[in-house]
Amino acid sequence: MKIGLLGGTFDPIHFGHIKPAIEVQQQLGLDKIWLMPNHIPPHKQTTQVSSQHRLAMARLVCQQYDHFEVCDIEINRDTPSYSATTLELLTQQYPQHQFYFIMGTDSFINLPSWYQWQSIFNLCHLVVCQRPGWQLDKNSPMADLLIQNAKVPALAKTGKIFPVDVSLQDISSTEIRRFLKNVPFEQQKTTHNTKVFVNTEIANMLPFVIQQYICEHHLYQNK
Repeated sequence: MKIGLLGGTFDPIHFGHIKPAIEVQQQLGLDKIWLMPNHIPPHKQTTQVSSQHRLAMARLVCQQYDHFEVCDIEINRDTPSYSATTLELLTQQYPQHQFYFIMGTDSFINLPSWYQWQSIFNLCHLVVCQRPGWQLDKNSPMADLLIQNAKVPALAKTGKIFPVDVSLQDISSTEIRRFLKNVPFEQQKTTHNTKVFVNTEIANMLPFVIQQYICEHHLYQNK
């Protein structure tokens, strides 16, 4: 099967993760999207909520979308989540699958700073999504790499870069956490015996089931 891999802290997971992944799945005809929450992200100091909460929220999202599944390979590891290491393990465990590693343009530009980044091309394809505020400079070394990569055969099992235009989702987990920190409990309402946020801006950023989970467990909010 053709498997798209979307990693991240998902702190919390939101439509800025979900909607581009759906578009990638549809445009490239992928069989599944695997959501991979990080346990110890190499480029961030810490997360705001526990691995258990972030994994639970990812599972809730997968229950809403038929093509989504959770991959817990990183969140169950006690070492930093280096993508090269994860991909090596996945290709060993699932040699029958073809992996498409999904990233934003910002991550692609900074790819040379990643641990053993060049080995990634031997383990999967890369899917580069357009993100708000980022543009690849024509003089960038990664722009040259993109041009050279056009020579990689379309039917290759690994090593191809697929630039994909996706609808811009100018949403960040940092923005959501800041917003939730200042949302009073009076701005919650009870729906189907659970609480969700009244604020429409939150509704545009977070799936209903994630709003419910955050309210139920009092995550990201001032106590």
